Amino acid sequence: MPFIPHSQTDIEQMLSAIGVSSIEDLFDEIPANIRAEGLAKVPTALTEMDLGRMMSERAKLDAGNLCFIGAGAYEHHIPAAVWDITMRGEFLTAYTPYQAEASQGTLQLVYEFQSNIVNLTQLFAANASLYDGASGVAEAVLMAVRSNRKAKTRKVLIAGTVHPRYRETTKSIVQSQNIELIEIPYDAKTGVLDVAIMSQYEDETYAALVIQQPDFFGHLEQVDALTDWAHANNSLLIAAVNPLALALLKPPGEWGETGADIAVGDGQPLGVPLASGGPYYGFMACTKPLIRQMPGRIIGKTIDLDGKTGYTLTLQAREQHIRRAKATSNICTNQGLAVTASTIHMAILGAVGLESVAANCVANTEKLVQKLSSIDGVELLFESPRFHEAALKLNHPAELVIEELAKRNILGGYNLKKDFPELGEPNLGNVLLVCATEMRNDSDIEVYYQALLEVMSLLDATSTLPDSGGKR
Repeated sequence: MPFIPHSQTDIEQMLSAIGVSSIEDLFDEIPANIRAEGLAKVPTALTEMDLGRMMSERAKLDAGNLCFIGAGAYEHHIPAAVWDITMRGEFLTAYTPYQAEASQGTLQLVYEFQSNIVNLTQLFAANASLYDGASGVAEAVLMAVRSNRKAKTRKVLIAGTVHPRYRETTKSIVQSQNIELIEIPYDAKTGVLDVAIMSQYEDETYAALVIQQPDFFGHLEQVDALTDWAHANNSLLIAAVNPLALALLKPPGEWGETGADIAVGDGQPLGVPLASGGPYYGFMACTKPLIRQMPGRIIGKTIDLDGKTGYTLTLQAREQHIRRAKATSNICTNQGLAVTASTIHMAILGAVGLESVAANCVANTEKLVQKLSSIDGVELLFESPRFHEAALKLNHPAELVIEELAKRNILGGYNLKKDFPELGEPNLGNVLLVCATEMRNDSDIEVYYQALLEVMSLLDATSTLPDSGGKR
């Protein structure tokens, strides 16, 4: 839709035509006590030239750095063909495919995407799609509460090892529907859920149990035992998963005796660049009994009267467009362009390629952990099996270490102090989450090792100076 500017004269003429004196009069039915009080924290508008310059300068801040940050967004190699095809006009400007006869290409691509997600998760059906991984968990919780007729409460268990942003987003979305999230603490020694602790939650039925695989620390949870526990206690099992890891790990549909009920996650690892933080997209898959409670849309494949293959919207909660707050969900669209890139990415790599990428991530992370933990003042915090992330305990504040590494063009990791302040006792706030994908080679790991060695020596020296007050 083109931008059509209105002059002050235009505005006055329109207001006069409808009989009001100001734009504010159009909202006089809204009580003053619930109106927004302006946008005090929004900076003054910039000209197009100044805004373009600012965005270019900010984009340069991410360029030329070695990235060892994970925490939910991962730097992977994306074949050049992926976005060359994605940016073709047929995909770039395609509209939501309500009219099947005019949208066969788009519908086929979404059908292929759903098929890939089903293959990765080994569940019955997948949708297309959700806004991101965080909102995906929230939608799964809402879906579980609607679907689980055996639940005696509107309470949902969620592991403390689930991504903190996923937990925060889910709480923000579901609390208005009187759904309570009960957080399960993780084991301080292993960094994963202790199955034995689950006996504390058997006194009442919860609608669902949410776990993440790999979890936020990169560890592998005991998914079989946790899935069976959930089902034995009349709870649905919601799996938040990394889609790339599923090329190597057991899929949610095969967890425990009967598999997870719902799987969600962020599709960013599949051909979507970091892009300074998005946009990304979320995916969801579920078992057959839950399919009519799944938000979004499902594309189906059929045969027309002439025997030709055709694609169409097979299942969609149409009331989401007209029932507003009473709708099953208000996920009315999907992140179509990112989904397009992911579909092409998976087609190019194939099952063998995805498995190879995942295996290289595991191998590189092991090299990184062994190298960095050999430095004095750096040790691995948890010994649990992991995918491509690890938590390192430092003898200096992680914040200072990250700052010094950034001066050396290294994005050294994610500081866990804010989200997990209890970690790293007695030196609280000294835990760094690092990640190595297939993009990091032996030379990159050596560069990081030498830089961290230099930084730790520098901080050792400054923390023992007479005016520093001794050790930090």
